[in-house]
Amino acid sequence: MRKISAVLSALLLTLAVQAQTDSTVKNPAAPIPAIKEKVSKPKKDWSKVKIANRANDHFMFQFGYDTWTQVPDSIRLTGIGRHLNIYLMMDFPFKVDPRFSVGIGVGIGSSNIFFDKHDVQIAGNSPTLAFRNLADTNHFKKYKLVNVWAEVPVELRFAANPENTNKSWKFAVGAKVGTMLNAHTKGKNFQTKSGSAINNYTEKINSRRYFNALRIAATARISYGPFGIFGSYQVNTLIKDNQGPPVHPMSVGLTISGL
Repeated sequence: MRKISAVLSALLLTLAVQAQTDSTVKNPAAPIPAIKEKVSKPKKDWSKVKIANRANDHFMFQFGYDTWTQVPDSIRLTGIGRHLNIYLMMDFPFKVDPRFSVGIGVGIGSSNIFFDKHDVQIAGNSPTLAFRNLADTNHFKKYKLVNVWAEVPVELRFAANPENTNKSWKFAVGAKVGTMLNAHTKGKNFQTKSGSAINNYTEKINSRRYFNALRIAATARISYGPFGIFGSYQVNTLIKDNQGPPVHPMSVGLTISGL
């Protein structure tokens, strides 16, 4: 009888402990944690963005470094070639998405390329443009070729924040077409081959004879606010076919523009 009582007591104690454990693990009265649903941000309808107060005309200034590609080894460029471009641009935003727009303008582009002890005979009578090496004779200390074009640039633009382009990243790709207005060489400070001064006069010669009248260049730029960087590459050659080396002007520099 005592053994039966002991067994029953042990069984009851085990059941009590098991019941207490189950009530701790699985408590039907315990609150169920709330499940947070991920709310997606509504997509912005760019067609409803108001940009009526944004100016659509801006001046664009570009200046920086100029050089030629595919230059023969017989022609020695020197110094820092440079350019200055000034355009008045009109901007036409897309109605369905004003982040995108087309820019069209008109203006003046220029290029200055410097030569080391050379004479570029742009007014010569030979069938091809001559680049004479004057390292072993008298020459100008400073000598450059200048080309000037009237140009029409066209750009496809993207502004991350079209409502405030002064605080926005902006990207543009495009092209510009121009016609040559002037080509001239300019030499300063005539000296001997050893560098001794002969005369401090300046010589300027004008002629467009050997140059292509039409200029076609591909362009690209990246800006934040009004300041950015740009590059351009003339697709057609600067000098007429079979009248000189097939050089292609290339520019990189800084740009200032509101759009």
